[in-house]
Amino acid sequence: MRTQWTNWAGTATATPHSVAAPRDVEEIAETVRGAERDGRTVRPLGSGHSFTDIAATSGVAIDLTGWSGIIEADPASGLVTVRSGTTLRRLNAELDRLGLAMANLGDIDAQTLSGAISTGTHGTGSRLGGLATQVEALELVLADGTVARCSATERPDLFAAARIGLGALGVITAITLRCVPSFVLAADEHAEPLDGVLARIDELAEDNDHFEFYWFPYGRNALVKRNNRLPAGSEPKPLGPMRHYFEYEVMENKVFGLLCRLGRAVRPLVRPLNRLSSSALSTRSYSDHSHRVFTTNRQVRFVESEFAVPRETLHEVLSELRARVPRLREPVMFPVEVRVAAADDIWLSTAHGRDSAYIAIHQYLGMPYREYFDLFESVVGAVGGRPHWGKLHTLDAATLATRYPRFEDFRRIRAELDPAGRFANPYLERVLGPSRPVSSS
Repeated sequence: MRTQWTNWAGTATATPHSVAAPRDVEEIAETVRGAERDGRTVRPLGSGHSFTDIAATSGVAIDLTGWSGIIEADPASGLVTVRSGTTLRRLNAELDRLGLAMANLGDIDAQTLSGAISTGTHGTGSRLGGLATQVEALELVLADGTVARCSATERPDLFAAARIGLGALGVITAITLRCVPSFVLAADEHAEPLDGVLARIDELAEDNDHFEFYWFPYGRNALVKRNNRLPAGSEPKPLGPMRHYFEYEVMENKVFGLLCRLGRAVRPLVRPLNRLSSSALSTRSYSDHSHRVFTTNRQVRFVESEFAVPRETLHEVLSELRARVPRLREPVMFPVEVRVAAADDIWLSTAHGRDSAYIAIHQYLGMPYREYFDLFESVVGAVGGRPHWGKLHTLDAATLATRYPRFEDFRRIRAELDPAGRFANPYLERVLGPSRPVSSS
């Protein structure tokens, strides 16, 4: 019996012809070769935390759960090679035991490492890039079942493409990361008037190692988060167990989830409940090991769209959203999240060639979101916004080609490595175009 696959948010479903669970590189390669013999497509599943159908397939799905853990680590250099099915949660724990850490992380740790880098997952920090910028080398199984390795010096074009490769170039089997010595972050989280945050946003971004804020569309306040590195050897001073449970499990999950369910059931209550959430934001100051500060437990489910815009356009974009979101027919329950990142050179990175601001919008699962997301896409599109590859958007290859300077280079590599479209699916056909040889111009 064929089993249906569904992602975390329920926004994508598929029924693969079969699901393979390889436990080593040769089994992964044989799965790809078998799909080639049978004329079927192949997609690695990851952990389903993308909101798009990037992992969906009616062909062969590869479950990499059994291909997990650190292969080798050199604490002196910080180089760590990891199996591709390793979740960020497991990786963080294993790195911590080695006295190492990722330099930057997003706020969810349930994704597999390969899925996170392949879709452009990022954290925040004006001097730091996304997770893919921490990758030193990759190993992939290509469409013909051969194994390829790439780095800045070995097949550099493949490396520039595959670090954020959408799973379109091959099945990643191993990732070598450049890690840093473990560090403690001092976290400061409190509410501030949104107008004041926007007036000082450049200063806040530059003066903090990691800066972000959440804005509730009908409220006056923003929750501002500043995370800064403490000197080596600093002892963490985390929230006590009861306070941590109350703040993160009770307030951010149970109480907020209850408000969301109430707003979904009685739509006129959404705006006052949103304002209540904005006025009830907690003040927290503590320190802890970096991965415990970066990541949080998210139990309230939602749908999300996120775009990267040139950082200098952030004021323009937020001003437009502040003016237009309150006029939507359907109210918005969830806050808007704003983060920053440094420019990088990865071909399909949302921060390719430009310092970027990330704006993420959300809606509670089961509430209407299409009008809101379409408005958002039009506003960020006016400044050349680039969509997060794992979050909801409607753009196609023709539009995306105008927003990524190396888009055609990526398509050229894809055509060379996978001319038959072994790794294709409808999402990739939309955002990258058909799997066929393309001009290198």
